[in-house]
Amino acid sequence: MEPKPSPKGQVTFKPYTQHQLMLLPPNLEELIAPNHLVRVVNQVVDRLELRTLEKAYPGGGASNYHPKMMLKVL
Repeated sequence: MEPKPSPKGQVTFKPYTQHQLMLLPPNLEELIAPNHLVRVVNQVVDRLELRTLEKAYPGGGASNYHPKMMLKVL
């Protein structure tokens, strides 16, 4: 898949679809216990207002990883 060129200054994120169903890798929902702490982190990050953080991205060039995904990794 060829990345779309973005106009200079426009922020473009890599696709981030948390609930995407695929054969491989397996659905993470099935691998994580219902009461695991990672589910709390996921809910908290999903509710954060990230417009200020997103404005820090200069845009242009290759697409970036979505800030929500990066915060969840941290």
